[in-house]
Amino acid sequence: MKTEETTIDRIRTRPRFKMFTDLDKEEYSENLKKYLGEHKDEFSGNINQEVATICVETEYDHYWKPNLALRIEQEDDKTVIRGIFGPSHSVWTFFMFLYFFFSVLWMTFFSMYYVEKQINSHEYPWALSASFVMLFCIGLTYAAAKFGQYKGREEMKKLRRFAEESTLPFETNA
Repeated sequence: MKTEETTIDRIRTRPRFKMFTDLDKEEYSENLKKYLGEHKDEFSGNINQEVATICVETEYDHYWKPNLALRIEQEDDKTVIRGIFGPSHSVWTFFMFLYFFFSVLWMTFFSMYYVEKQINSHEYPWALSASFVMLFCIGLTYAAAKFGQYKGREEMKKLRRFAEESTLPFETNA
């Protein structure tokens, strides 16, 4: 696994990684539990033989608090660890729902405005204004996501360090 930070790492909202190890699922999860136990004042999490979720311990809790989700799978004779950094799944889904909802409303209102202009009707004079309001809502959602990412950047660095220190010693080539 390459550990230096690249431009792609800074751009992606939910960076991912994939690594292979010769340890079986049980051994890897036990090593992960041991590492988490050694750093229990800094990290918390839930680990089993299939999935692990790691969070950074902080005195505050904000909506975009990042976590590290690890999925441990068996492929042939190797164990594959897939990791995703990002907010909780419920927060991620909520933001995707907002983007979808506001985008559909924008398309609806703009279509109403366009059709009204094409048929020379005056039934929906508010449609263009409503489409601009939806664009504003999309922008507001984007700004809220960026603000959350900004608030969680130090925790993301700690989670990246956790991933590197807890998984790199066990990595093998694919």
